[in-house]
Amino acid sequence: MNDRTAFTSREQYDDRDEIARLLPAPADRDLPREQHLRHKDLLMRHIDSDQAVSTESAVSTGPAPSTGPLAPGGPSVRRARQLLRPVLLVTATALTLAGAVTAGAVLTGTGGEKGVGSAAVDTRPAAALLHRISDAAADRGTPTVRDDQFVYTREKIRDTDLTGGKAVVGPLEDYEKWLAQRPGPLRKLGLIRVDGETMPLNAELGDTEGTPAGLGRPTYRWLGSLPADPDKLLVYLYANTPVTERRGRDQAVFEQIGSLLGGVMPPRTAAALYRAAAEIPGVSRTAVARDAIGRQGIGIVRDDARYGVRTEWVFDPKDYSFLGSRSYLIKDMPYAKAGTLLSSSAELAHAVVDQAGRLPADGTGADRTRTT
Repeated sequence: MNDRTAFTSREQYDDRDEIARLLPAPADRDLPREQHLRHKDLLMRHIDSDQAVSTESAVSTGPAPSTGPLAPGGPSVRRARQLLRPVLLVTATALTLAGAVTAGAVLTGTGGEKGVGSAAVDTRPAAALLHRISDAAADRGTPTVRDDQFVYTREKIRDTDLTGGKAVVGPLEDYEKWLAQRPGPLRKLGLIRVDGETMPLNAELGDTEGTPAGLGRPTYRWLGSLPADPDKLLVYLYANTPVTERRGRDQAVFEQIGSLLGGVMPPRTAAALYRAAAEIPGVSRTAVARDAIGRQGIGIVRDDARYGVRTEWVFDPKDYSFLGSRSYLIKDMPYAKAGTLLSSSAELAHAVVDQAGRLPADGTGADRTRTT
């Protein structure tokens, strides 16, 4: 998948070839949080194509559009390719449905990694829980971050590959990121280290002058500039979150908020984000949720009913800190059965450092995982 040779001149590709074309070389990684939103769009277009051609075939063999996009209204192949990291084809941050119980068997993927079972969605309103999470976030202290510093994050991530037409759950990988905080457009956004391999984070494709701070590159200062009033913040997010024909606005805004969770941000911004999420239709809660390393917590969920994907935000039941997230199928699809894991993450450490590649002085880069 690291091969950069030119593509063949065939005018038509089947879905598997088309998706394989989207994979970038490892050195061209982009902001992982932003990638999660793009991965969802790719997955949804792949599902649509499968369903349109055959409900029984695991892989669609129909021709892909020759104009470049995988589907009308979707981003170009070239842009999607830039925003995906290699091998990890699916990371969905999506969810909705109140009071539904979906039975999903615990599965073992073809890659040997175990899947997950569906959990019951709590019928009690999620707003009360999100308000408690918001209050805890408002009281949580964070370090001051200068524009010349880097925000360090360490997390565990597991994703699923769909390039073969069947879901193959990948291994749990160790991610470390150093994100530059300078507000102006940047061509070099920081560093990312995956299982010990360090690579630069480059500006998004098309940002010839560099990528500025914003939804796609949320710096501490930019996050602090967002409205602290949840209603005004929600208006801003609905107005500025990219939406495609295949993803409703409510879903898009929920996913956008999910992409901002974790990391280091001003407490008042974190508090406002959680209260804003409470106002999005279809947000529910679940009494039991687990992150990528098995830590058990309480969950905020939203189901993407069209695509059968549930995403959970997992919080510590004692202090309401964000532990990570998980997404999985809640209905059978051509490429996998209900209960199949699509993505999961676990937040391990956050800090502020003066140089990209430098570990925090207090040793927070060490493995501090726990399983309950």
